[in-house]
Amino acid sequence: MKLYEQSNTLSERHVKADKEADAKVPDRMWVKCPHCGTTLFAKQLTAYATCPECDYGWRIAARQRLSWLVDDFQEDDTDLQTDDPLDFPGYREKIAKMQEKTGLNDAVLTGEATIGQVKFALGIMDPTFIMGSLGTVTGEKISRLFEKSTRKREAVVMFTASGGARMQEGILSLMQMAKISQAIADHAAAGLLYIVVLTDPTTGGVTASFAMDGDITLAEPHALVGFAGRRVIEQTIHEKLPNDLQSAENILKHGFIDAIVKRQDEKAKLAWLIKTGGGHRG
Repeated sequence: MKLYEQSNTLSERHVKADKEADAKVPDRMWVKCPHCGTTLFAKQLTAYATCPECDYGWRIAARQRLSWLVDDFQEDDTDLQTDDPLDFPGYREKIAKMQEKTGLNDAVLTGEATIGQVKFALGIMDPTFIMGSLGTVTGEKISRLFEKSTRKREAVVMFTASGGARMQEGILSLMQMAKISQAIADHAAAGLLYIVVLTDPTTGGVTASFAMDGDITLAEPHALVGFAGRRVIEQTIHEKLPNDLQSAENILKHGFIDAIVKRQDEKAKLAWLIKTGGGHRG
Protein backbone atom coordinates (compact mmCIF):
# COMPACT_ATOMS: atom_id res chain seq x y z
CA MET A 1 0.00 0.00 0.00
CA LYS A 2 2.80 2.35 0.87
CA LEU A 3 4.55 1.66 -2.46
CA TYR A 4 1.33 2.35 -4.37
CA GLU A 5 0.81 5.67 -2.62
CA GLN A 6 4.40 6.67 -3.34
CA SER A 7 4.07 5.70 -7.01
CA ASN A 8 0.80 7.59 -7.31
CA THR A 9 2.34 10.66 -5.79
CA LEU A 10 5.24 10.58 -8.23
CA SER A 11 2.83 10.21 -11.12
CA GLU A 12 0.89 13.23 -9.99
CA ARG A 13 4.10 15.22 -9.79
CA HIS A 14 4.94 14.31 -13.38
CA VAL A 15 1.49 15.36 -14.59
CA LYS A 16 1.82 18.65 -12.76
CA ALA A 17 5.27 19.24 -14.24
CA ASP A 18 3.96 18.55 -17.76
CA LYS A 19 1.09 21.01 -17.32
CA GLU A 20 3.47 23.68 -16.11
CA ALA A 21 5.74 23.12 -19.09
CA ASP A 22 2.79 23.19 -21.47
CA ALA A 23 1.68 26.54 -20.07
CA LYS A 24 5.02 28.03 -21.11
CA VAL A 25 4.61 26.98 -24.75
CA PRO A 26 2.91 29.76 -26.80
CA ASP A 27 -0.35 28.90 -28.51
CA ARG A 28 -0.04 27.96 -32.19
CA MET A 29 3.75 27.63 -32.03
CA TRP A 30 3.27 24.57 -34.24
CA VAL A 31 0.67 24.13 -36.97
CA LYS A 32 -0.29 21.09 -39.04
CA CYS A 33 -1.13 21.35 -42.73
CA PRO A 34 -4.74 20.18 -43.26
CA HIS A 35 -3.81 18.76 -46.67
CA CYS A 36 -0.45 16.98 -46.44
CA GLY A 37 -0.22 16.67 -42.66
CA THR A 38 3.19 18.31 -42.40
CA THR A 39 3.85 19.79 -38.96
CA LEU A 40 5.37 23.24 -39.24
CA PHE A 41 6.88 25.81 -36.95
CA ALA A 42 4.31 28.64 -37.17
CA LYS A 43 6.99 31.17 -38.09
CA GLN A 44 7.67 29.15 -41.24
CA LEU A 45 4.38 30.46 -42.61
CA THR A 46 4.74 33.67 -44.59
CA ALA A 47 2.10 36.38 -44.96
CA TYR A 48 0.51 34.13 -47.58
CA ALA A 49 -0.18 31.44 -44.94
CA THR A 50 0.68 28.57 -47.27
CA CYS A 51 2.30 25.21 -46.64
CA PRO A 52 5.91 25.14 -47.91
CA GLU A 53 5.53 21.44 -48.73
CA CYS A 54 2.28 21.32 -50.76
CA ASP A 55 1.24 24.99 -51.28
CA TYR A 56 -2.10 24.51 -49.48
CA GLY A 57 -3.44 27.89 -48.38
CA TRP A 58 -4.84 28.16 -44.86
CA ARG A 59 -8.28 29.73 -44.48
CA ILE A 60 -7.59 33.40 -43.83
CA ALA A 61 -9.60 36.54 -43.11
CA ALA A 62 -10.46 38.88 -45.96
CA ARG A 63 -8.31 41.74 -44.67
CA GLN A 64 -5.30 39.45 -44.29
CA ARG A 65 -5.63 38.47 -47.95
CA LEU A 66 -6.09 42.10 -48.96
CA SER A 67 -2.79 43.07 -47.28
CA TRP A 68 -0.68 41.34 -49.94
CA LEU A 69 -3.08 41.12 -52.88
CA VAL A 70 -3.43 44.75 -54.03
CA ASP A 71 -1.63 48.08 -53.93
CA ASP A 72 -4.67 50.18 -53.06
CA PHE A 73 -8.25 49.49 -51.99
CA GLN A 74 -11.35 51.62 -51.40
CA GLU A 75 -14.02 49.74 -49.45
CA ASP A 76 -17.72 50.03 -50.32
CA ASP A 77 -21.05 49.49 -48.53
CA THR A 78 -19.76 49.40 -44.96
CA ASP A 79 -23.08 50.78 -43.68
CA LEU A 80 -25.25 47.79 -44.64
CA GLN A 81 -26.59 45.81 -41.66
CA THR A 82 -28.74 42.69 -41.44
CA ASP A 83 -32.09 43.21 -39.72
CA ASP A 84 -32.36 39.54 -38.61
CA PRO A 85 -35.33 38.86 -40.92
CA LEU A 86 -36.43 35.64 -39.19
CA ASP A 87 -35.79 36.83 -35.62
CA PHE A 88 -33.50 33.83 -35.22
CA PRO A 89 -32.47 33.21 -31.58
CA GLY A 90 -28.99 34.54 -30.81
CA TYR A 91 -28.39 35.69 -34.39
CA ARG A 92 -27.95 39.40 -33.67
CA GLU A 93 -25.40 38.59 -30.98
CA LYS A 94 -23.52 36.28 -33.36
CA ILE A 95 -23.42 38.94 -36.07
CA ALA A 96 -22.11 41.52 -33.59
CA LYS A 97 -19.39 39.13 -32.42
CA MET A 98 -18.29 38.40 -35.98
CA GLN A 99 -18.27 42.09 -36.87
CA GLU A 100 -15.98 42.81 -33.94
CA LYS A 101 -13.71 39.88 -34.81
CA THR A 102 -13.33 40.60 -38.54
CA GLY A 103 -13.87 44.34 -38.88
CA LEU A 104 -16.48 43.62 -41.56
CA ASN A 105 -20.22 44.28 -41.56
CA ASP A 106 -20.85 40.85 -43.13
CA ALA A 107 -19.11 37.89 -44.76
CA VAL A 108 -17.67 39.70 -47.78
CA LEU A 109 -15.32 42.64 -48.29
CA THR A 110 -16.08 44.66 -51.43
CA GLY A 111 -14.65 47.71 -53.12
CA GLU A 112 -12.39 49.08 -55.84
CA ALA A 113 -8.81 47.82 -56.02
CA THR A 114 -5.63 48.74 -57.86
CA ILE A 115 -2.58 46.68 -58.78
CA GLY A 116 -0.02 48.95 -60.39
CA GLN A 117 -2.01 50.83 -63.03
CA VAL A 118 -4.73 48.17 -63.25
CA LYS A 119 -8.02 49.12 -61.60
CA PHE A 120 -10.87 46.67 -60.96
CA ALA A 121 -13.70 45.79 -58.60
CA LEU A 122 -12.81 43.29 -55.88
CA GLY A 123 -14.83 41.04 -53.60
CA ILE A 124 -13.25 38.79 -50.96
CA MET A 125 -15.41 36.39 -48.97
CA ASP A 126 -14.29 35.85 -45.38
CA PRO A 127 -14.41 32.26 -44.04
CA THR A 128 -13.95 33.55 -40.49
CA PHE A 129 -17.32 35.37 -40.63
CA ILE A 130 -19.88 32.58 -39.99
CA MET A 131 -17.90 30.40 -42.44
CA GLY A 132 -18.38 32.90 -45.26
CA SER A 133 -22.07 32.04 -45.38
CA LEU A 134 -24.31 33.77 -47.90
CA GLY A 135 -26.77 36.06 -46.12
CA THR A 136 -28.88 38.98 -47.34
CA VAL A 137 -26.21 41.59 -46.68
CA THR A 138 -23.55 39.40 -48.28
CA GLY A 139 -25.75 39.06 -51.36
CA GLU A 140 -26.57 42.77 -51.45
CA LYS A 141 -22.91 43.78 -51.25
CA ILE A 142 -21.90 41.42 -54.06
CA SER A 143 -24.84 42.52 -56.23
CA ARG A 144 -23.94 46.17 -55.73
CA LEU A 145 -20.33 45.38 -56.60
CA PHE A 146 -21.38 44.07 -60.02
CA GLU A 147 -23.93 46.83 -60.60
CA LYS A 148 -21.37 49.52 -59.86
CA SER A 149 -18.78 47.78 -62.03
CA THR A 150 -21.22 47.61 -64.93
CA ARG A 151 -21.81 51.36 -64.68
CA LYS A 152 -18.08 52.09 -64.44
CA ARG A 153 -17.21 49.44 -67.05
CA GLU A 154 -14.73 47.66 -64.79
CA ALA A 155 -13.69 44.03 -64.47
CA VAL A 156 -14.67 42.15 -61.31
CA VAL A 157 -12.49 39.74 -59.33
CA MET A 158 -14.23 37.61 -56.69
CA PHE A 159 -12.46 35.42 -54.13
CA THR A 160 -14.96 32.83 -52.92
CA ALA A 161 -14.86 31.03 -49.55
CA SER A 162 -18.13 29.76 -48.14
CA GLY A 163 -19.98 27.00 -46.37
CA GLY A 164 -23.10 27.91 -48.36
CA ALA A 165 -26.38 29.67 -47.60
CA ARG A 166 -26.89 31.12 -44.11
CA MET A 167 -29.50 29.05 -42.30
CA GLN A 168 -30.41 31.91 -39.92
CA GLU A 169 -31.94 33.77 -42.89
CA GLY A 170 -33.71 30.82 -44.52
CA ILE A 171 -35.10 31.29 -48.03
CA LEU A 172 -34.01 34.94 -48.05
CA SER A 173 -30.45 33.65 -48.11
CA LEU A 174 -31.20 31.35 -51.05
CA MET A 175 -32.74 34.26 -52.99
CA GLN A 176 -29.33 35.95 -53.05
CA MET A 177 -28.13 33.33 -55.53
CA ALA A 178 -30.60 34.53 -58.18
CA LYS A 179 -30.07 38.22 -57.37
CA ILE A 180 -26.29 38.01 -57.73
CA SER A 181 -26.54 35.88 -60.87
CA GLN A 182 -28.74 38.52 -62.52
CA ALA A 183 -26.24 41.25 -61.66
CA ILE A 184 -23.48 39.08 -63.17
CA ALA A 185 -25.57 38.53 -66.32
CA ASP A 186 -25.98 42.30 -66.75
CA HIS A 187 -22.24 42.76 -66.25
CA ALA A 188 -21.53 40.05 -68.86
CA ALA A 189 -24.04 41.57 -71.31
CA ALA A 190 -22.01 44.76 -71.14
CA GLY A 191 -19.00 42.75 -72.35
CA LEU A 192 -17.09 43.06 -69.07
CA LEU A 193 -14.68 40.56 -67.54
CA TYR A 194 -15.44 38.53 -64.41
CA ILE A 195 -12.67 36.45 -62.78
CA VAL A 196 -13.34 34.02 -59.93
CA VAL A 197 -10.70 32.65 -57.56
CA LEU A 198 -11.97 29.60 -55.67
CA THR A 199 -10.43 29.22 -52.21
CA ASP A 200 -10.85 26.62 -49.50
CA PRO A 201 -13.71 25.92 -49.05
CA THR A 202 -16.17 27.00 -51.75
CA THR A 203 -19.38 25.03 -51.29
CA GLY A 204 -23.18 25.12 -51.25
CA GLY A 205 -25.21 27.89 -52.84
CA VAL A 206 -22.11 29.95 -53.58
CA THR A 207 -20.77 27.15 -55.80
CA ALA A 208 -24.25 26.76 -57.34
CA SER A 209 -24.28 30.42 -58.40
CA PHE A 210 -21.66 33.15 -58.67
CA ALA A 211 -18.60 30.99 -57.93
CA MET A 212 -19.14 29.17 -61.23
CA ASP A 213 -20.34 32.12 -63.32
CA GLY A 214 -16.94 33.60 -64.13
CA ASP A 215 -15.38 34.11 -67.55
CA ILE A 216 -12.11 32.88 -66.06
CA THR A 217 -12.12 30.50 -63.09
CA LEU A 218 -8.95 30.08 -61.03
CA ALA A 219 -8.43 28.13 -57.82
CA GLU A 220 -5.87 27.84 -55.06
CA PRO A 221 -4.01 24.54 -54.62
CA HIS A 222 -6.02 21.80 -52.88
CA ALA A 223 -9.07 24.01 -52.31
CA LEU A 224 -12.27 22.13 -51.51
CA VAL A 225 -14.87 22.94 -54.17
CA GLY A 226 -18.30 21.36 -54.32
CA PHE A 227 -22.00 21.70 -53.65
CA ALA A 228 -23.04 19.12 -51.05
CA GLY A 229 -20.64 17.77 -48.46
CA ARG A 230 -18.97 14.38 -48.78
CA ARG A 231 -21.09 12.76 -46.04
CA VAL A 232 -24.37 13.95 -47.60
CA ILE A 233 -23.38 12.64 -51.03
CA GLU A 234 -22.27 9.27 -49.68
CA GLN A 235 -25.49 8.86 -47.69
CA THR A 236 -27.52 9.74 -50.77
CA ILE A 237 -25.85 7.51 -53.37
CA HIS A 238 -24.69 4.84 -50.88
CA GLU A 239 -21.19 4.79 -52.33
CA LYS A 240 -17.77 5.77 -51.05
CA LEU A 241 -16.36 8.83 -52.81
CA PRO A 242 -12.76 9.19 -54.01
CA ASN A 243 -10.71 11.24 -51.56
CA ASP A 244 -9.90 13.88 -54.19
CA LEU A 245 -13.38 14.17 -55.69
CA GLN A 246 -13.93 17.77 -54.59
CA SER A 247 -10.33 18.96 -54.82
CA ALA A 248 -9.41 21.85 -57.10
CA GLU A 249 -6.96 19.56 -58.91
CA ASN A 250 -9.66 17.00 -59.75
CA ILE A 251 -12.10 19.70 -60.85
CA LEU A 252 -9.39 21.22 -63.07
CA LYS A 253 -8.85 17.81 -64.65
CA HIS A 254 -12.54 17.67 -65.56
CA GLY A 255 -12.59 21.13 -67.12
CA PHE A 256 -14.45 23.22 -64.52
CA ILE A 257 -11.41 25.35 -63.61
CA ASP A 258 -9.05 27.14 -66.00
CA ALA A 259 -5.93 27.12 -63.81
CA ILE A 260 -4.63 26.58 -60.29
CA VAL A 261 -2.59 29.52 -59.02
CA LYS A 262 -0.45 29.72 -55.89
CA ARG A 263 -1.18 32.63 -53.56
CA GLN A 264 2.19 34.25 -54.09
CA ASP A 265 1.46 34.39 -57.85
CA GLU A 266 -2.13 35.68 -57.66
CA LYS A 267 -1.38 39.40 -57.66
CA ALA A 268 0.70 39.29 -60.84
CA LYS A 269 -1.62 36.81 -62.54
CA LEU A 270 -4.76 38.86 -61.92
CA ALA A 271 -3.14 42.11 -63.05
CA TRP A 272 -1.94 40.39 -66.26
CA LEU A 273 -5.34 38.85 -67.02
CA ILE A 274 -7.22 42.13 -66.55
CA LYS A 275 -4.65 44.21 -68.42
CA THR A 276 -4.42 41.74 -71.29
CA GLY A 277 -8.20 41.60 -71.65
CA GLY A 278 -8.61 45.32 -71.10
CA GLY A 279 -11.15 44.45 -68.42
CA HIS A 280 -13.40 42.97 -71.11
CA ARG A 281 -14.43 39.46 -71.98
CA GLY A 282 -12.35 37.69 -74.59
